[in-house]
Amino acid sequence: MGALRDLAISWGSYYANHAVVRTLIEFAHIIGLVVGGGAAIVADRGVLAAIKRGELERSSLLKSVRNTHAVVLAGLVAVMASGVLLLAADVDTYITSKLFWTKMALIVLLIINGLVLTRAERRAATGDEVSWRTLQWTAIASLALWLLTTLTGTGLLNMG
Repeated sequence: MGALRDLAISWGSYYANHAVVRTLIEFAHIIGLVVGGGAAIVADRGVLAAIKRGELERSSLLKSVRNTHAVVLAGLVAVMASGVLLLAADVDTYITSKLFWTKMALIVLLIINGLVLTRAERRAATGDEVSWRTLQWTAIASLALWLLTTLTGTGLLNMG
């Protein structure tokens, strides 16, 4: 544990003294959110619109949603990798922050929701009507979770 703490202190010092590094890591965090969250929001909106549509449009939407998963996952990987580096740069501030732990809980819920959505999308492709209701509520939850995660992240910048 002491070695990790020493590594975090060294990283925090390096991070604090290199504006280009700070900029690139913060950019990776934001671009992961924009790309992953943006793709998820577009897919969620499509799911909500497709609920009222015919089978042909629903089938097309499911293909689009399926293709979106890789983009969302890539965005989440960028957010998480950069997030670990941001955490390590100021462990003492974040480890005791209720807002930080709220954001971590929201991310866990976002991942669980994504898994439920993926499973429902696969079942809906077989014509399972119940899965469309699951897709509907997971799309609503996804929208809320992406927005709340972004809000808590913004709060961390300003409140710690």
